[in-house]
Amino acid sequence: MNKFKIKISDILIGVIFTLFFLSIGVVFTINFRPLYYMDVEALDIPASSGYSKDEIIANYDALIDYSSPFFKGNLSFPTLESSPSGIKHFEEVKDIFIFFYGLSVFSFLSVIIIIIYKSKKRDFGYLAVSSITAIVLPLVTGLSLAIDFDTAFVVFHKIFFNNDYWLFDPRTDPVINILPSKFFLHCALMIIGFILLGSLTLYIIYKRLKRRISIKYRKNPGLNL
Repeated sequence: MNKFKIKISDILIGVIFTLFFLSIGVVFTINFRPLYYMDVEALDIPASSGYSKDEIIANYDALIDYSSPFFKGNLSFPTLESSPSGIKHFEEVKDIFIFFYGLSVFSFLSVIIIIIYKSKKRDFGYLAVSSITAIVLPLVTGLSLAIDFDTAFVVFHKIFFNNDYWLFDPRTDPVINILPSKFFLHCALMIIGFILLGSLTLYIIYKRLKRRISIKYRKNPGLNL
């Protein structure tokens, strides 16, 4: 346990942990409505959009309700008009969200299996490798956001969407007026925070296990770790 060699399998496990942290970060952020409620005040969305706070929140809640995989029916905003292309875009966004819901379940089950298997093997080096692996995504993403968020935002949409429906016209899709770009930046930062927290958690667990097993190793020289 004092020394371990980095294995290709450990790196692959690190990718699985990263996907787990990413997916639960996305799912949590989607459903953490207080983030938007705080931004309504912090970004002064009522002043920039021309809508009241209550109206803004009602329309945002309708969008988040629709984005849930458990919601059945069509998207309908309480007070805002929508174009066919705008509705289509939100349908595509919902598909992406559903993908992350599925990924969170799949990666969670994979993580549980890995933990059980590695625990039986008394092999915990993968935790340190996974911790390092998980840092890569938030570092790269955070750097791109810090350099030029607007460009990163455009690149993201070009990667995930094969059309330009995401380019909203405020006249036909006024919902864009209540979804400022800084709100999406805050969402991205929250997701990055989840991955970093997951990485830190893995490292702390690894250090504690290493300390505990190292003590056990000294008391049992013949113990095979």
